[in-house]
Amino acid sequence: MQVTINGKPEDVQASTVLGVLKHKEVDPHMVAVELNTQIVERDKLETTPIKDGDKLEFLFFMGGGE
Repeated sequence: MQVTINGKPEDVQASTVLGVLKHKEVDPHMVAVELNTQIVERDKLETTPIKDGDKLEFLFFMGGGE
């Protein structure tokens, strides 16, 4: 199925948000996920389905500064 991840179309073979994170080798504890403009709660990643045409945004937590 084709979804858009951070603005780029990608083919994925996953059926849930967590499946997409695993496919992309992203640690679910280090990212917030937005699915079609709605934040997905961390405890719902495994049960939130995705479908063809969905838009996902991965928001990464970064440290730094002084």
